[in-house]
Amino acid sequence: MQRRSIYFLLFVLILPFTTVRAQAPKRYTSGEIYEAIKKLNFLGSALYIAAHPDDENTLFISYLANERKANVAYLSLTRGDGGQNLIGPEIRELLGLLRTQELLAARRIDGGKQLFTRANDFGFSKNPAETFQTWDRNDVLGDVVWAIRQWQPDVIVNRFDHRTAGTTHGHHTASAVLSVEAFDLANNPQAYPEQLAYVKPWQPRRTFFNISWFFFGSRAAFEKADKSKLFSVEAGGYFPNLGKSNTEIAAESRSSHRCQGFGSMGTRGTSQEYFEFIKGDEPKSKTDLFEGINTTWTRVPGGAPIGVILAAVKAKFRFDNPVASVPELVKAYQLIDKLPDGYWKRVKLVEIKDVIKACLGLYHETAAADFSAAPGDEMTIRTEVINRSPAIVVLDKVSIDPIGLDSVFNKPLANNQGLIWPRKVRLNKDMTYTSAYWLSDPGTPGMYAVKDQQMRGKPETQRAFKARYHYKIAGVPIVYETDIVYRDADPAKGEIYRPFEIIPPVFTKVAEKVLVFADNDAKPVSVQVKAGKGNISGTLKLGVPTGWKVEPAEANFSIAKKGDEKSIKFMVTPPSGASEGKIFPVATIDGQNYSKEMLEIKYDHIPAQTVLLNAEAKVAHIELKKAGQLLGYVAGAGDDIPASLQQIGYKVDMLSEKDLTPENLAKYDAVIMGIRAYNTIDALAYRQTNLMEYTRKGGTLIVQYNTNFEYKVEAKELAPFALNVSRDRVTDENAEVRFLKPEHKLLNQPNKITAQDFSGWVQERGLYFPNDWDKANFEAILSANDPGEPARDGGLLVAKYGSGYYIYTGYSWFRQLPAGVPGAYRIFANMISIGK
Repeated sequence: MQRRSIYFLLFVLILPFTTVRAQAPKRYTSGEIYEAIKKLNFLGSALYIAAHPDDENTLFISYLANERKANVAYLSLTRGDGGQNLIGPEIRELLGLLRTQELLAARRIDGGKQLFTRANDFGFSKNPAETFQTWDRNDVLGDVVWAIRQWQPDVIVNRFDHRTAGTTHGHHTASAVLSVEAFDLANNPQAYPEQLAYVKPWQPRRTFFNISWFFFGSRAAFEKADKSKLFSVEAGGYFPNLGKSNTEIAAESRSSHRCQGFGSMGTRGTSQEYFEFIKGDEPKSKTDLFEGINTTWTRVPGGAPIGVILAAVKAKFRFDNPVASVPELVKAYQLIDKLPDGYWKRVKLVEIKDVIKACLGLYHETAAADFSAAPGDEMTIRTEVINRSPAIVVLDKVSIDPIGLDSVFNKPLANNQGLIWPRKVRLNKDMTYTSAYWLSDPGTPGMYAVKDQQMRGKPETQRAFKARYHYKIAGVPIVYETDIVYRDADPAKGEIYRPFEIIPPVFTKVAEKVLVFADNDAKPVSVQVKAGKGNISGTLKLGVPTGWKVEPAEANFSIAKKGDEKSIKFMVTPPSGASEGKIFPVATIDGQNYSKEMLEIKYDHIPAQTVLLNAEAKVAHIELKKAGQLLGYVAGAGDDIPASLQQIGYKVDMLSEKDLTPENLAKYDAVIMGIRAYNTIDALAYRQTNLMEYTRKGGTLIVQYNTNFEYKVEAKELAPFALNVSRDRVTDENAEVRFLKPEHKLLNQPNKITAQDFSGWVQERGLYFPNDWDKANFEAILSANDPGEPARDGGLLVAKYGSGYYIYTGYSWFRQLPAGVPGAYRIFANMISIGK
């Protein structure tokens, strides 16, 4: 928490407390029930396709779900792993997990569903050809085909244009390229035939490109553009039963992308969405994307009577007495249940069961006394069932899977008379741990490894621990299923839900993820052992790379209480020469080895996430010299650089707004601005003069990358001399880096920098490089570029200012230092040491 920015802390303080109910069951109003009944009688589906979380058009998704009542899903090819995080320290796969949950939160608001492929967001890509060098094109295409065959969309809508390579993020264009190709392949049984064991070929009717103003450069240019050949829909409608406009729903949904800083105010009024027809059966109507597609129950053999019943339910619906609709809804349920297996049967059975439950005010829930337990543990669960209506509802039994426990009742549920009972259960010893399924097996830089075909594309891991509620409603058997959850009362926030987790009995964790040895001395390494259950004891070993030494060879531990931790120290000695590798703790209990680390991602706007990852850390013995000792760090959008600098012996103070005074700044050998600090910290508007004065009087100010928009200072005040930050970047982490000033002290003191120091970099070289600067005062030190592009010389600029030094750098130190890249430490140490 200490590394999060001032911006983040303020942001958390203003979050509405209601968001802690992210896992709470849906409570329907009469208006929402009525809208759900209308949806029961619309059998049309759509698939929206783009590349990342936050690419989706929430206005159009909400329009499809709430205005047209379509079954709509967003297929995001990636989970957004390569982006930045404005609300916390999670990056890479943990950021992907956070952004996955933000997408699910958005879909809960706008009414869509969420799908993915196995593609990993490896960072910015300039064109689809570059993207496909890292993604496995055939596998990602197969996942798009799989999504189409599963979802069976009548209409596909692409967010991006498949014909404009190089004009936007390569992932963006790639998503549209694959979508257009998959349109035909999905109905070809020769394409990805292994999928046909689970799904059938499917031919969508048509594909569109969702055009927006940003493809024209400005809103003004889009207003002037000829739209006569485009399709359009009015997406700004108002829903009286929901009390919201579609634009307001879309803004709420969009605001779920908090780690991207996409909070949005709702607007009201007309709003047109435009589309270009791409492929398939072109509709005659320019305002109806479903024109000519049968979206009634008559598209399903034997379905016509169902439509008649549901139309009558809608016509007779009583907002003051929804339960009056239950008898006819149950009749429709029976007819749907008798249909041959098929897509619309599966979809509408889920929907109509939810509507029946809502009309009855029927509530059922099984909650565990703790949020986690290990296989074989005994635990207490509490089940609550209540029928809040005069309808005859009989609870036959409640079964708990997979432990095979049934509680038989055969009991009519009296109106508003709750049935609550606690039970002790013992988990099966072979139950699988719950964690993000796509992180279970090692993947590649471009792809997650998911062996199980049926798991591919699912947004999250399906829970094995479930409760089934067997009812007779109006004499008809209907079964509902819920995950076992954990529910608690927070004194400040009220009711809090979180998923129930199956976890190992013990976890291990190396306290620091990267350990840098700058000399030959042994260094203490702390390993935390945490109990996933009570009364555990065993031994702990620390595995080290060849040539490294560790003492002691083994340590005993004993922990009485679940959740308690014990820290055990090992002394690790590096070999004499440069060396890199992994260390990994292994705990042994009753002859069984455990080597997983449990991480928790907890924010109020998403359900708490528990992640199991291999417990390991990188160790690197590097040849490094440094000058200076005390550093000040101003956190921006969140990064782990302060901890990395402490690894090589610096003392780092985290500076808040009140610390940015001339008197306080004067004591630091260097002051470092965290990534995007000038985009996120309001206080810099009036503290920047102090930072400039600190530099002028002999300090060293290192400013890491900022985006080239939404500065908290005037652009001309960002640096002591003219400097223009652009969108230039070098995405190839292996791109050649050339020395423009090979004799400059930054490349020679105290460490001699060579080409080898740019080996082993991760994800990218850098981003948002300046493209214009005061050549009389700034010296450009390094140059790099992606293939086919001009040299980018603005990634590391140094200026003498008064008695001090100002450094602006767009190179991605925030990725390299936490990844333990030796050369990055040597160069960063030179930046800090300049002038010392």
